[in-house]
Amino acid sequence: MAALGIGGTAAAGCLLAATLCLTSGCSSLGYYAQSVRGHLNLVEAARPVSQWLADPATPPGLKARLALSQQIRDFAVSDLAEPDNASYRRYADLRRPAAVWNVVAAPELSLTLRTWCFAVVGCVAYRGYYDRADAEALADRLRGEGLDVSVYPVSAYSTLGRLPAFDWLADPLLNTFIDAPEAELARLVFHELAHQIAYAPGDTAFNESFATTVEKLGAERWLAERAGAEAREVAAQVERRRRDFRALTQRVRGELEALYAGELGDAAKRERKAALLAGLREEYAALKAGPWAGYAGYDRWFDGANNASLGVLSTYGDLVPAFERLFEREGRDFPRFYAAVRRLAALPKAERRAGLAQ
Repeated sequence: MAALGIGGTAAAGCLLAATLCLTSGCSSLGYYAQSVRGHLNLVEAARPVSQWLADPATPPGLKARLALSQQIRDFAVSDLAEPDNASYRRYADLRRPAAVWNVVAAPELSLTLRTWCFAVVGCVAYRGYYDRADAEALADRLRGEGLDVSVYPVSAYSTLGRLPAFDWLADPLLNTFIDAPEAELARLVFHELAHQIAYAPGDTAFNESFATTVEKLGAERWLAERAGAEAREVAAQVERRRRDFRALTQRVRGELEALYAGELGDAAKRERKAALLAGLREEYAALKAGPWAGYAGYDRWFDGANNASLGVLSTYGDLVPAFERLFEREGRDFPRFYAAVRRLAALPKAERRAGLAQ
């Protein structure tokens, strides 16, 4: 996550809800407007990959990455049964380091994220902005309310495949992730396409954990069947760091959850919280200096680690083991797995979670 931010789906709801807001007077009209404007600017900058490949002005390195992206995109259809549409068949250079910047917030003594509600997608635990200054402005207001806040760059997001069926509106490849290591590029494409398969409005953890499961399973298959030795070695190194990051942050999250639910007074909780976060950073420094051999890709995350940044991790990973078990129960068959997930997504949230846990 630190090395390659993957976004959510709030943009889809903002785009689809804009017309409703224009006629019903939404209080968040300004937010919807920036979402529509930002996405239109993004897709208007995109050209079909075939044009980039045919253009002699396209740098050879970019051509190689775009060609690889299309092999990955084809694999998503042929081997993972993901949608065969115009998504990730176009490319845009946004001339900025992120597609959007997400803002997440949590109380000072809780890991429960604040949520915002939108048409179509329901309530989600973040707000995304195409202009970083807008994201930072919201973050400042939330900090003024005494909340822990995190602003982080997002490389890509999904519009759920629900925009009008014009190819130029489909989610494009972007400069923000095209140079990622091969397996990470594959994971991102598989993840974002998974949002087009099944989506439960208002259940961020379900949606993101499902997409994370698909990206993980898909990347494992890609590496085993299509990738070369060098790409597999790079992927193994990235995965080792990912496991270390997950183990460290999950443990500290558990300690903080126990602290916040305990009987100590708020002052004592604040003191213990500060000590736990300081210890988190010290353990990261040891990882970086030791087995990670100086890798600094997580520096920004640990520098700003707080309740908000820790809380958002649960939305991407906590339900993944349950989805993996479901995949096994469905015979490791992707269409059957997707059908089972869609059935769960159609249930009320409590029934959905119970069904997933069975």
